[in-house]
Order: sequence, then structure tokens, then C-alpha cells
Amino acid sequence: MPDIIQLLPDSVANQIAAGEVIQRPASVVKELVENAIDAGASQIKINLKDAGRTLIQVSDNGCGMSDTDARMAFERHATSKIKSANDLFEIRTMGFRGEALASIAAIADVELHTCQHDQEIGTFIHINGSKVIKQEATSCACGTNFMVKNLFFNVPARRKFLKANSTELKHVITEVQRIALANSDISFSLIHNQQTIYELGQDNIRKRIGILFGKNSTQNLIPVNTETSLVNITGYIGQPKHARKTFGEQFFFVNKRYMRHSFFHKAVMQAYEKILPPDSIPSYFLFFEVKPESIDINIHPTKTEIKFESESAIWQMIRASVRESLGRHNVVPSIDFDQAGSIEIPLPPKNAGEIRPPEIEIDPTYNPFEEEKKFTSIPDFANTPPDNKKAQYWEKLYRDFAQEEEEEAPEEFPNEKHINQKQNPLEIKHEEQHNSRTCFQFKNKYILTPVKSGLMVIDQKRAHERILFENFMAVIETNETVSQQQLFPHTFDLNPADAELLRSVLDDLKVLGFDIRDFGNNSFIINGTPGMLDNASPLEVIESLLEDIKSSATDLKEKARENVAASLARASAISYGYAMKLEEINQLIDQLFACSTPNFSPSGKQVLTIMPIEHFEKLLK
Repeated sequence: MPDIIQLLPDSVANQIAAGEVIQRPASVVKELVENAIDAGASQIKINLKDAGRTLIQVSDNGCGMSDTDARMAFERHATSKIKSANDLFEIRTMGFRGEALASIAAIADVELHTCQHDQEIGTFIHINGSKVIKQEATSCACGTNFMVKNLFFNVPARRKFLKANSTELKHVITEVQRIALANSDISFSLIHNQQTIYELGQDNIRKRIGILFGKNSTQNLIPVNTETSLVNITGYIGQPKHARKTFGEQFFFVNKRYMRHSFFHKAVMQAYEKILPPDSIPSYFLFFEVKPESIDINIHPTKTEIKFESESAIWQMIRASVRESLGRHNVVPSIDFDQAGSIEIPLPPKNAGEIRPPEIEIDPTYNPFEEEKKFTSIPDFANTPPDNKKAQYWEKLYRDFAQEEEEEAPEEFPNEKHINQKQNPLEIKHEEQHNSRTCFQFKNKYILTPVKSGLMVIDQKRAHERILFENFMAVIETNETVSQQQLFPHTFDLNPADAELLRSVLDDLKVLGFDIRDFGNNSFIINGTPGMLDNASPLEVIESLLEDIKSSATDLKEKARENVAASLARASAISYGYAMKLEEINQLIDQLFACSTPNFSPSGKQVLTIMPIEHFEKLLK
């Protein structure tokens, strides 16, 4: 039998390696910018076309390369960063494997211009799919200029699975943010389709945070500074009251390298324990300086997962450092329970005469929630009456409970990952309405109501999300947009990344009833909002929408309007902690069971469940 094992050609091996190193345009940007930093650049320019799908250009004023080095840089495992295995344990550069350029050249059309500072003539190299097309001397600026065109042109499967330009640009912006935060002494510019997204000068870290994440972000920062023999921790943390519901402004850096570390994140969260709003995540920008030999970077292709020699000790230092900073700025409340003595209450003077308690007029009909939020987020279906079958079936649940019929209410629900929009587990039947209903709110989060087979528990926020989502989708499908013009238009500024993200969904928001104009320079004005939002804050809805899009793992342009409708529903729904009146509860229940899929929220989370009577009987045996 003939031998069948053969060495793969370098071009094929490079394509295989590219599958790990180069996953999307953002990966190319990351590798090229890190090379520029290692070259000692103080100015780096990034130019993209079609989110990097068509063109990625990275130019710097670094040390440049000789003609021989320029050619060798595209060979596999060719690098100037390390020379022996021992160097892997003392890495001080961003790159060290020598895989990036070979991988990029294998799946794109690459042009390189480079020139050293002490030379008048530079080098030009053109490589297409690992094949060297041309190499010649040329006149160019000192430093290095890479142009990567038609990414994945020879890997159609990988190119096919690239997301929409807005999604790919979001990933590029994220990579640039990470690198720019770690290197505030370097100026960066990011241009997409001839529109400047970032123009960053050489700044201190606080100013750079403000440019990247908005001017208001710097007003909420608390400095952190701890020096020990094991690790130096510097940076900033956010005030608890400005914590958000989603991830996005949480950054760890070790020796100027961005890293993910869930264990250290838990240390930060423990430091914020009991002072954060529910389900909120604080922002933090923490920089660690450790000895290079005490960490292992070479465990992941993207070099974002790092192992520490003294991980547990550093965990304790992070928690203590963050907690100390919070306490130093009077964020952590403290009560001295050991203080002796009673509470001092000021007494009136002896000649004050008779003291009468103040007369307080009480309005028994006053409801403070009606002033701030009149439950206006629940849409009024009066103009678009729901299917009576579904509403009447909901009433049947109560009639069954009252009359104790033999037929049981349904209790089985489909897996939330496999929802069939056309199949409703609660089968709808024609029944006459029954107005008796017993229900109440528990912990301002759940609605409890008895049915024949037990106790039904409804998540009020998820239920409202489902109602709003179907209402938004009905507006989209019927194209009957109702926009409520603002008496006083809202003007607001966004950071460059959020501004670009908002521009990508403006058309979809217009279909839903938003009237938002781009004033340029990352400023926008809200002239109108969907009528169904009523008195909800338009700016808060937009901010929540952007946070939801940024945290979403799905491609925005796939079922774009459905995704925007789901995001708006989440942003506009009532929150946990809102005390509902009985009429509001009844309205919510009626509208929920008028939905096509009342059992699950737009994101697939379960809205309701039924606790069977047998469960209570078992507990009380």
C-alpha cells in the first residue's frame, strides 16, 4: 500500500492557521495595530471600507522594516519578538508567535509599504493568497503601511458567514477601544467609509475614557491606585448609581494587554456588594502591572486569556483595592454599631409654649406612581382589538377555577429555545367572559393568580415585553406608523461608537415611529416617538436600545426590524419594583393572553408558569 501522509503546502497550512488567528476584520485590525505598537509607533491610523470587508488600511510611524525583514515577516513563525523558548515566559511585546501576517496574506490581497527612519528608500511587497506578486524598492514615508483588500476572497465559506457591516464595524470599534485604552500615550484615528469615528490624541487615561465612552462617563469615575510587591493596580471604577444592566465598559489590562478574566470580575462585583442596583454591572478600567514571568499569555490564539502565578492573592487585592476606593469617596455607607449612647434628639426650648403636631392633609386617592409613570408603556389595544378567542380563553381559566370543572388548564410549555410562533400551548377556545378574577402582585415583580390546577405566576416585565413586541410588530406589518411629535425635542450626544451604531438603525426606528435626525458631530435630536411609548423617556429608551444591541450576539441586520422591535420592547417595558394597581394588572393579563405567544418573551424567556396544587400539598404534609 503506498504512503498517503504528506506535508501540506505552506499556503494551505497558512489558511488553516488563519482560521484560528483571523476570524473577522476586527482580528486583522488587532494584529496589525499590535505590530505597530511593537514597532514603537506614536501615531497609528486605521482606515476601513465596508467594515473591513473590502479594505483595511493600517499605517504607523514606527521603526519600519528592511527589505529582507519585510519579506521574512510573511513567513510562518517568523518574528523578531522572541528567540528561544525561555522568552515565552518573559514576553514584553504584544505579538510573539509570528503567525498573524502569514495568516492574513493567506486569505487576502495584501500590499505593504515600509521604510526605516535612517533610509531614503523603502520596500513595496504585494502578496495575494500567500503568493508573492511583486517586491521592489519604492519611495514612501517612514514607518509601515499595510493595505488588506478583499478579506477571505479565497475562503468563500468564511466570507459568507461574515455578519452585516454594522456588526463587523462594532467588533472593530471594540478592538480599537481596548487597544486605545491600554496605550493612551499613542494617538489613534479610525475612519470608516471616509467618516471619522475616532480621532484620539496622546492623552491621559481619564480623558481617553471620556472620548471613547462619552463626556459624562468621566464625571462618574473613581480612581484606584494600589501598589504592592506582587501587583500594581491603577485605573478607574464607576459609581454604583451609574451601573448598567449590560456589559460594555468593563476592562482589565495586564502589562498594557487587554484580557478577559471572569475570576477577577467576581472580585470587583464582591467589592460592590449590596451597593449596586439589582442586576446591574459597574464600569471599571483596571490596569495591572506584574512581572512578565509571573503570567502565561501563550494559552489562547487571541491572547486574551491569561493565567497568573498568584491568582488568588491578586483576587484579594482587587477586591480590597476597589472597596477602599469606594469607601474613600464615600460611596460605601458605614454605620458604627459599637458607638455607645442613645440617639440625640433636639428638644424644644422651655419657653416654646404648647407644641401642636402639624396638620397634614391626606388625599386618599393620590397615587405617586401616576405622576411619574402611569403604566403608560402598556399599549392600548382599543384601536386594534385582539383576537377574542384568546381573551375569552383567559377568562375561562377563572371560570374553570370557580366552577371546578373536570377539564384542567394546560400546564406544559415548550422548550424556550424552540418556540413555534404558530403553536400556542394554551389552546384558545370560544367561551363567554367571566368577570371574577383574583390576582395580586408579589414583591412588585410577579403576578399571582389562582387557576383550577394550581397557582399561575406571571413575570410582569417579561409579560409586558411580549405585549409591546407584538404591538411593535403589528405596526411594522401593517405599516401604520403613529409618531407622536415632541413638544420639546430632545437633543443628545453620543460617543463615536454609539453614534455609528444608532445611524445603522435609524431607518428601522423610523418605521416604528421614531423621528430622529442626525445633526452631525455625533449629535442627534428626537422630534417624535412611537405613540405607544406614551410618557416613557425617549432618551432612556434609545440608550437602552443601544445597550441591548451592543450586548446582542446576533446579527442586527438579520430580521433587523424584528430585532429592533424586541430591543425596544425590552427598553420600554415596566421594570421590576413598579407597584401595579389592580386595573393595571387586569389590563396586563388581558393583553398578554391576546398575544400569539403569551408564554415566552421575545428573547425566549418563560413569561409564566403554573405551580400545581399537588406541589403545595406535598410541601404541607
